[in-house]
Amino acid sequence: MEITPVKMTDLPQIMAIEKSGFSKAEAGSEAAYRERIEKLADTFLVARDGAVVLGFIVGPAVGARYIEDAMFATTPTNLPRGGHQLVFTLAVSPLARHQQIGSQLLTALAENAQAHGRTSMALTCLERLIPFYERNGFVNQGVAASEHAGETWYNLEKVWTD
Repeated sequence: MEITPVKMTDLPQIMAIEKSGFSKAEAGSEAAYRERIEKLADTFLVARDGAVVLGFIVGPAVGARYIEDAMFATTPTNLPRGGHQLVFTLAVSPLARHQQIGSQLLTALAENAQAHGRTSMALTCLERLIPFYERNGFVNQGVAASEHAGETWYNLEKVWTD
């Protein structure tokens, strides 16, 4: 397995993984993912085995500390340096789960973020996923302001320690 930047040709496999891991209300559309590939190429990483996409992680590097719902409608442009790394989506193919791929993708994006002077990395997740992110060094910052998909989301944040 290797982790590489996304390619537009990965889109069909990304959409299949997205639909397998999220409800219809939660999942991003193909148009949204096309925009993310175009705008966030340097913060959109794919775990792959040859031509097979095993999982992916994507999010913008912006001035905001946490994800705002409006960011899902219009993908922000990455800051060249500084700011905060946000994670819109971390998803792993059902066929590749329980192999630490999600953790490896989080680590790879965190390393990229640190190399570009980001202060922190943050995401929103459902309550059942909090333990996974805590095992990966994130701290639960409480209920998010998000109303995405009509669910209760939690802000999780990882701040670098030097």
